[in-house]
Amino acid sequence: MRKKKKIIIAAAVLFVIIITAIGGFCFYTKWQMSKEHSVVYLSTGEIYIGKLSYLSIPKFKLTDAYRLQAVKDAEDETKTNFQLTPLKDALWSPQKLYLNPDQVVFYGPIEENSKAGEALQKAGK
Repeated sequence: MRKKKKIIIAAAVLFVIIITAIGGFCFYTKWQMSKEHSVVYLSTGEIYIGKLSYLSIPKFKLTDAYRLQAVKDAEDETKTNFQLTPLKDALWSPQKLYLNPDQVVFYGPIEENSKAGEALQKAGK
């Protein structure tokens, strides 16, 4: 009987350790990712930039979001320019964007010295 008790206690302690590790990883990842801007490329071809965080693995939430748009140059039709449009200025004016993980092709951090990073700095973000 005593041996069974020890096994049950050891299993319970191991379970608590595993749950704590998973919870800590999720919290750390959410905290870590939401501090910086990331680019998110969707299978629809849309590109968003914002503060990316996990709701629960693998569901994503994007806040302080911008949409990257390609625009033809008014003076030179062969030239394409890119602009960041804040989603808060969109007709539907979302505060956050929930992303379907099946539609996310890739995501990654925006470097401060990149053109997108410089544009965000100019916008005061």
